[in-house]
Amino acid sequence: MTRADAAAAILWVGATFYALFGGADFGGGFWDLIAGDADKGERPRALIQRSLTPVWEANHVWLIFILVVLWTAFPPAFSAVMSTLYAPIALAGVGIVLRGSGFAFRKSIEGLAARRAAGATFALSSVVTPFFMGVVVGAIASGNVPAAGNGDAFSSWLEPLPLLTGAMFVASGAYLSAVFLVGDARRAGEEDLERYFVRRALAAGAVAGVAAAFGLVELHTEARYVFDRLTSQGLPLVILSVLSGIGLLAVLLRGGRRPLRPLAAGAVVAVIWGWGVAQFPYLLPRSLRIDQAAAPDPTLDIIFVVFAVAAVLVLPSLGLLYTLTQRDLLEHE
Repeated sequence: MTRADAAAAILWVGATFYALFGGADFGGGFWDLIAGDADKGERPRALIQRSLTPVWEANHVWLIFILVVLWTAFPPAFSAVMSTLYAPIALAGVGIVLRGSGFAFRKSIEGLAARRAAGATFALSSVVTPFFMGVVVGAIASGNVPAAGNGDAFSSWLEPLPLLTGAMFVASGAYLSAVFLVGDARRAGEEDLERYFVRRALAAGAVAGVAAAFGLVELHTEARYVFDRLTSQGLPLVILSVLSGIGLLAVLLRGGRRPLRPLAAGAVVAVIWGWGVAQFPYLLPRSLRIDQAAAPDPTLDIIFVVFAVAAVLVLPSLGLLYTLTQRDLLEHE
């Protein structure tokens, strides 16, 4: 493995963690959005609030990590993506800002109307943001981002595959979140909410599966290089994702709870690494290879050092935060 390949693997590690934790975070906002009126949605929204409050800021550290590694280790790829896909990236960025503001203010702002507006902002942004992030990924996988960064600002992502990928991001986040909330409801002893989120996990899993199936069809049409590698070198990961999803559905249907989160995480992680295998050795399929985009070796060496330090200091801290949250050892508002 070359230095450039190792840096790309680090980038994919960040994408994996963000898809898991950030995706579940966005999914919580999706369920908040469709929970119903104030009376009907009060208890599901309260559970979502309790689950997200300790970790929502930490979950999005991974997005910063991804951006820093991308522009430092692979500046030509960063430039090309930002130059071509600035429209969906800007929309996702606005969504992140509005979502954070809405979540922070909806419990502290005075006035019922203002609180409702903040809550609606949080919930709507939780759908808009992952959708446009998925659009960016779909446009890259489609080969619509040339290395020169001169791709069309709109037609590059207003195509079936990028839009389907955006929908799959929303559905996958909702799926992860519902699975995580099943466990949170069970720990809280709220059996009715446990059943509530089991039904939603099943529905979101079905929607994500349908979106993935249509995405494969469009991948065959719009991105044959990625499709061919996904169905050959990446096939074991595709199979792992499918088996994890089927296993999760089986556990939910029979009323089991213990292996839910590992199975949900396995399904999503397998898709992310399948995508990485399918694109290899390209960062921008058929346009820019990993070795062509990589920064000089001394810069990559610094990234490796920083990553090692972060692995020693940051990962245990985040692990402690998630552990305390899962064991209900943090003070609730």
